[in-house]
Amino acid sequence: MNLTFLLTAYGPPGPVNNGVFVLTFVLFCLTIFSNLVLMFVIYVDSTLHKPMYILLFNLAVNGLVGCTSVCPKVMENLIKVVPDITHKGCLLQVFFIYAHAVSAYAILTAMAYDRYVSICKPLQYYSIMTPFKVKLLLVIVNVIPIILLAIQVFITSSLPLCGYIIDKLFCDNLAIVNLSCVQSAASNVFGILLTLILVVLPLVLVVLSYIRILIVSLKASKDSQKKAFSTCAPHLITFINFSAAILFSVIYNRYSVVSREVNIIIAAAFILFPPLLNPLIYGIRTKEIKTAIRKILRGRVFGLSNDVAHLKPKPVMVSNST
Repeated sequence: MNLTFLLTAYGPPGPVNNGVFVLTFVLFCLTIFSNLVLMFVIYVDSTLHKPMYILLFNLAVNGLVGCTSVCPKVMENLIKVVPDITHKGCLLQVFFIYAHAVSAYAILTAMAYDRYVSICKPLQYYSIMTPFKVKLLLVIVNVIPIILLAIQVFITSSLPLCGYIIDKLFCDNLAIVNLSCVQSAASNVFGILLTLILVVLPLVLVVLSYIRILIVSLKASKDSQKKAFSTCAPHLITFINFSAAILFSVIYNRYSVVSREVNIIIAAAFILFPPLLNPLIYGIRTKEIKTAIRKILRGRVFGLSNDVAHLKPKPVMVSNST
């Protein structure tokens, strides 16, 4: 039997749903475009093939996974008379949403470590951030969260259900657990363990990294302080942005009795805003990326005219001989 959940936070079809559909579609397209542009810039510009930007490339991929796992289904339900999702679809949505969130948090933690090494141990940077170390970091921030979350979703999928109504725009693990006929100690304990490993630990590591960076920067010259700030500002803004999204996610999961408008705002803050803002923050604040974008635009937009000019026949000097 294929169980179907009803998602009651949408309300009846009408002008409000249509307006939210258009807004979601626009934000979804902007998110896809901005992340693809950032990935393209990092890929084609060899000067950006450094640990920091390799991690940033993975953050952009992560953003694409997050928004594509939710937005299409949300837009579909906005125009449906009865918004719903199958049990298997709901579990898959939970897996991809959580994988997006915790992997992004882990990537931001690895980026904080990269900034720590760059500022606090600049002479040892390339001996510490070796290609092997970067690959190992990528495995840790992607594979470990996926394995742990797969276990969590498996535990949730085995719970017997006595309800089928979820008062949210999309699925989350706690909403499914609350529909269970029994209280699962394994699910609760494992959920707390996941929170400690995938949320609390990264937060502590990032805070410790920035405390160390601050201590070293205060002892440096004004120019070094300015350079450290310009280097860390995009990452710090992105980390705060994503931490706020995590906080909104906790509110979204724990408090289901909220107005429809608040439901929409919290969902957007968690799913749409971080993947959309991250490329914009790095594109605006990072000098290397701005330089690479200008270089690519000059090469693509003006390259054709330069090629045409190159193909024009050069004048031949004819000497006057008598």
